[in-house]
Amino acid sequence: MVRIGIVIYWIIGFQVVFAVGGAVEPKVEVEEIVTQYAPADNGAGPMWCYGSTVIGRIGNHVFLSVIETGKDVPPLCNTRWQLWVRPDSGPWKLVQQEQDYRQREPCPIGVDPGGKIFLSVNPSTQPVGTKYGPCKPMVLVFDAIDPASPYESQEPVWAPGTRFTDHSYRGFSADGKTGELLLLNIHSESGDQFVSYRNRQGQWQAKGSIHFPIRSCYPQVLLKDKAAYVLAIGDIVEPNEDWKKLKFEKTKSQWDYVFRRLFYTWTPDIETVPFAEPIEIDTVEQTAGHITNLDLAVDESGTVQVLYLRQPHHYDFIRDKYFPGEPMTVMLELLIVRNGKVVGKRTTAERTGSEGLRPSYGRFHTDSKGKQWIVAAGWIRKVGKETFGNFLMDCDEQENATIQPIVLTHPFGSFFTATTRGGTQPSDTIDLFGIADDNPNLRYARIKLNR
Repeated sequence: MVRIGIVIYWIIGFQVVFAVGGAVEPKVEVEEIVTQYAPADNGAGPMWCYGSTVIGRIGNHVFLSVIETGKDVPPLCNTRWQLWVRPDSGPWKLVQQEQDYRQREPCPIGVDPGGKIFLSVNPSTQPVGTKYGPCKPMVLVFDAIDPASPYESQEPVWAPGTRFTDHSYRGFSADGKTGELLLLNIHSESGDQFVSYRNRQGQWQAKGSIHFPIRSCYPQVLLKDKAAYVLAIGDIVEPNEDWKKLKFEKTKSQWDYVFRRLFYTWTPDIETVPFAEPIEIDTVEQTAGHITNLDLAVDESGTVQVLYLRQPHHYDFIRDKYFPGEPMTVMLELLIVRNGKVVGKRTTAERTGSEGLRPSYGRFHTDSKGKQWIVAAGWIRKVGKETFGNFLMDCDEQENATIQPIVLTHPFGSFFTATTRGGTQPSDTIDLFGIADDNPNLRYARIKLNR
């Protein structure tokens, strides 16, 4: 059961509210709709690049990358990027957008407190309607003071042998201290992640590629003081023929990719040292489970925190046949890595009984003192009632963490944060963007950490 360190609690309707003595209190200052999204039917959506972020903050302005679907434009590349900005006083304003619909996926964002906004784009180079065709990764540079002014287009440099398509599975990170950038893009045939790095002088450099044991996608990428870290999840067709057959009998779905093996690699200096051979830091391969890689953070000492969801069993009908009696559970896991080795692991949330938090999503947030928090989503059960909500958890607490509700009218099911991995400075303000219970709306919320 999730431990709830509280002074008192009470129920207002279906909302569980906690009064936490002496702790940080998350106060919702803004909750609103930014825009709406029309399905592109191309296999991606507004949250598809969840390994990176599409929202960033510079001072008292928030910048947001959103995709818009082209009406009657055939897939796969049938969306375009839009750049939105909001001063803290509001409202949101659309300041620039792509002329044509040439993107399949959302376009990750990075910010530089020096006054630049970076947008990772992957436009198709082929006629409209082409599927799995070549694309040309670019990085667009905007002036944060005048984001509506003409932007600069930069072409990253890659090692020889790339084959980039509309399925980029790319990762993007900005170092908020130096303005350096790191971009990953997958080779469509080999599955290797090719690496391009932009130094603080603005020069792009090819940095080879990362070869994972199996094709690995949706990478979380982090660049800090030239050290680089990558987290990625295995993404392959079901390798167990018996399970594959059973799933088809039950679901009738031809799509059968599994996400079970979690990999990590790093380099202490992206300019001079190649990435280490990737290591497998968790797996649920033997029990037909599911892992969702969520976030990555590093402190000043180089200690890395890895956040992910772990389900030992993904399908109850496989569990019932092959692993009878074992519980169906979901755990929000926090892994500690130093110098490329796992040195600690703890479960921050897991419902093992009838009450507590059943986690479904989470991201890190770094406050103004450098402390890490988890912003989570999930179902809370208390006194026999279950509701969905968003919660704040302390990364420093051992085992099941104290949870504090973030009281939103429309809690996020999945979301991006304005993260330090994207160049946003540590702050007591949490900026969230994502999807709640009122599709097709895309929503924003600003939460203040009151001490």
